[in-house]
Amino acid sequence: MRLLLVEDDVMVASGIKLGLSDAGYAVDWVGSGERAVEVLRTEVFDAAIIDIGLPQMDGLELTRRLRRPEMPSQKLPVLILTARDALHDRVQGLDLGADDYMVKPFELPELLARLRALLRRSQAATSAVLSFGPIELDTSTRRAGARQEGGAITPIELGPREWTVLEYLLMHVPKPASKDKLLQALTGWDKEITPNAVEVYISRLRGKLEPHGVALRSIRGFGYRLELQGAAAPA
Repeated sequence: MRLLLVEDDVMVASGIKLGLSDAGYAVDWVGSGERAVEVLRTEVFDAAIIDIGLPQMDGLELTRRLRRPEMPSQKLPVLILTARDALHDRVQGLDLGADDYMVKPFELPELLARLRALLRRSQAATSAVLSFGPIELDTSTRRAGARQEGGAITPIELGPREWTVLEYLLMHVPKPASKDKLLQALTGWDKEITPNAVEVYISRLRGKLEPHGVALRSIRGFGYRLELQGAAAPA
């Protein structure tokens, strides 16, 4: 999952970005609302974390602009960070289009939990556990496994980028995922991987999913889709 962090305090931004990156997210950071608008006109993110106290264009005005009909970010999940604990500021942020807010200072585990909830809602998911066939991915504990007959779970060991690819595929099943979308989910501006690297992670995942009856099908000219082995391919 790719996140945009909009925070003008370099130390605060560095700490948040490090924590989110350690949790497996690809995070890009900008220090102003103006720059955020520019970026969101051309690039795709899964959610944005916006500080209210930005210089010039504050976080409330930024959120209002992101919700304009002409903006590609109109439906982007937005989490507002604020040092203002006044009810009026929280209500105003939500009324302008924010999906959730957190008051500084906050603990990283709560930020991660709120992000997971936002991402689930944006993908119409109702549980922290993403599943397809026997495969289960618990986004709260970051454990992957295959459910066997009788209910036992066989753990599946995944590297950070294998996890990101599988999470993206599960959140979009039964739709296929393009290579470009997977590439965006895997990396931010300060890291660079090639489209061929996506194929490497796909190949590794295939080797871990196929023993449990789940195939990772390549769709020529588009991308990849999860399918149950032996099932008829969707049209």
